[in-house]
Amino acid sequence: MDAGNRGRVRVERTAKRVRTYLGGRVVADTTSALLVWEVPYYPTFYFPLTDVDEAALKATGTTKHSPSRGDAVVHTVTSGTAEAAEAALAYPDSPLEEIRGHVRFDWDAMDAWFEEDEQVYFHARDPYTRVDILPSSRHVRVEVDGVTVADSRSARILFETGLPARYYLPKTDVRLDLLEHTDTVTHCPYKGSAEYWSVNGKKDLAWSYPTPLPESERIAGLVAFYNEKLDIYIDGELEERPKTKFS
Repeated sequence: MDAGNRGRVRVERTAKRVRTYLGGRVVADTTSALLVWEVPYYPTFYFPLTDVDEAALKATGTTKHSPSRGDAVVHTVTSGTAEAAEAALAYPDSPLEEIRGHVRFDWDAMDAWFEEDEQVYFHARDPYTRVDILPSSRHVRVEVDGVTVADSRSARILFETGLPARYYLPKTDVRLDLLEHTDTVTHCPYKGSAEYWSVNGKKDLAWSYPTPLPESERIAGLVAFYNEKLDIYIDGELEERPKTKFS
């Protein structure tokens, strides 16, 4: 992949076929997408204008400024009977030469995204993020306000680039009577859709992936807890609470 930088923005080409849908129709379909790191955590897809349905884009007459990408021409996206207001940006005169002649779609405004023939959720995958899930016999004990809510020697430890290790535990080793299911649902492009529980009245301290994506099947139905918000003991030693965006 070719890469370029301007300030904190990184740009790379990806060899994957990328598609996005709105109103049940393909709005953009390309094998020449760019990955643009507008934020440090993950990239965003930019499509060549030649691979976008021109009839789906309608300029609003407004612009949006980015310190690193310049002035964007704002477009509304229409497809079939669906409309996504101000959901597409094009940077014809960007100081980032690589993104000129490309369109960026707002992820949440579109109906669905695909890399090749696999649907991608929440945001584009970062090619530099790796997820490893390993079985472990280490003794894992989870405490909330001094109360043990989980105790296991059968953890699956999930190691994800840039995040602390997460300990996924069998439900039989968790005090389910202390957990209260919430209506929170989140999506991860590497793991799938998660459900959440409050613990001792503290909202969304625990989560689980009931039907994870194929590459994360080893954590199916297991329960994990936010290391940042409670106490986890590993082989009898209290772990320091990590500082992350979830803290």
